[in-house]
Amino acid sequence: MIEVKVKGVSVDQGGNFLILLVDDEETKVLPVTVGKLEAQNILVPIEGVEVPRPLSHDLLKSTIEALGAEVKQVIITKIENNTYFAEIHMKQGEKDVVLDSRPSDAIALALRCDIPIFIKFPLIEFTYDLSDIKLI
Repeated sequence: MIEVKVKGVSVDQGGNFLILLVDDEETKVLPVTVGKLEAQNILVPIEGVEVPRPLSHDLLKSTIEALGAEVKQVIITKIENNTYFAEIHMKQGEKDVVLDSRPSDAIALALRCDIPIFIKFPLIEFTYDLSDIKLI
């Protein structure tokens, strides 16, 4: 697997929002298309925006913690028919828990929990050179 971080959010020529996941060297980028609301949910922790009430991902984090679990990592696992899939990996006592997730939800949770984001190695073929992407 390859560890990535959120470089930012961009909009393509069609008006679609893209979450830009970059490798440690910031040479390769995996753009993941998301909706406007999903992009906003990812930007909130990146920009340090204070919200008056918990958003869904804040509630999910609080729920996981209240149940005695800890989010350890998220993994973007595959792409099928132009749709990415992800997993949220948690530890609850001695039990490992893996949840199926949309990448946007997994990334939003990862940012709130300050945990690593990974992509499985085969997804490297879907990356671009970061210099080819314009950030907003």
